[in-house]
Amino acid sequence: MRWTVPNILTVIRLFAAPGVAVMFLFFARPWADWFALVLFVVAAITDWFDGYIAREYNQASRFGAMLDPIADKAMVVIALLVITGFSGMNPWILLPATIILFREVFVSGLREFLGATSSTLKVTKLAKWKTTAQMVAIAVLFSTGIFEHHFAERVHGMDIETIGAILDGEVPDELSLNWLLWLQDATFFAGTVLLWVAALLTAITGWDYFSKARPYLVDPKP
Repeated sequence: MRWTVPNILTVIRLFAAPGVAVMFLFFARPWADWFALVLFVVAAITDWFDGYIAREYNQASRFGAMLDPIADKAMVVIALLVITGFSGMNPWILLPATIILFREVFVSGLREFLGATSSTLKVTKLAKWKTTAQMVAIAVLFSTGIFEHHFAERVHGMDIETIGAILDGEVPDELSLNWLLWLQDATFFAGTVLLWVAALLTAITGWDYFSKARPYLVDPKP
């Protein structure tokens, strides 16, 4: 194994994956959301850079080819677990997350079973778009938690009548509650839509991989 720049970036991304969850163990929200978002976005950006550097400077390696999809899957899976937990098992988040997790496990199992013939399941362009959609959706949903907790901090100690009066415009909105609530709803809606798009692309690529693997799953004739 060569410690090239792409390989180093991939290893960093792999270790950043559990770091997203660890943020919530050592920091209170919304700081944990901020740190998780920054860590996730930086790690996602390295995914593009390590591929670009490997192609442009001829630094592709078998180690990188093996570890790169593992790092991507670890990032997505762990981040989805965190988001699903903090969304209160919201079905609009839980269902697409389940589709994504199921597909990732299923395709990984196919590759493991096929062994030497797993090259049949090469990463397609659609699969790359799928990964991009997943990462963008997750980043947007992390930002929802930030706005949600900033809103909660500003209304802490207020009674419901006062909050309602501010949101209805009966009292000056000096705490920017309407703005925070709009950002919270907008990012949640956008993130949820993107997550469903990612789930659809994930399901399509999963079926495509299964179709390519089917000839290798047929028992030989007696």
